[in-house]
Amino acid sequence: MITWSELDKIDSPNVIDIRSNNQFIISHYPKARNISSTELSIKPEKYLNRKETYYIYCQSGVTSTKICQVLNKKNYNVVNIIGGYQAKKL
Repeated sequence: MITWSELDKIDSPNVIDIRSNNQFIISHYPKARNISSTELSIKPEKYLNRKETYYIYCQSGVTSTKICQVLNKKNYNVVNIIGGYQAKKL
C-alpha cells in the first residue's frame, strides 16, 4: 500500500482509477487512466505488464484493495493507494 503523498514523489507512475467513468470524468488523479474493476480483473493482460508496477485506486480504498489482491495472485505488481480518491481530496 502507498499514500497519495508517497505516490506524488514517484516519477511517472502507472496509476489506474477503477471508479466509474462518470466519477473519473468529474475528477481524477492527473496521471491516471480509467479502467473498470471488472475489466481489469477479468483481462489484466490487456492492460498490465508484469514487468511494471501499477498503483490502483477506487473511491474509498475497499474495491481497489480487493482488486490488488486478485491481481497480485496473478503475479502482477500492483499497489493499492490507501483511502482511495476520497483520501486525495482531503
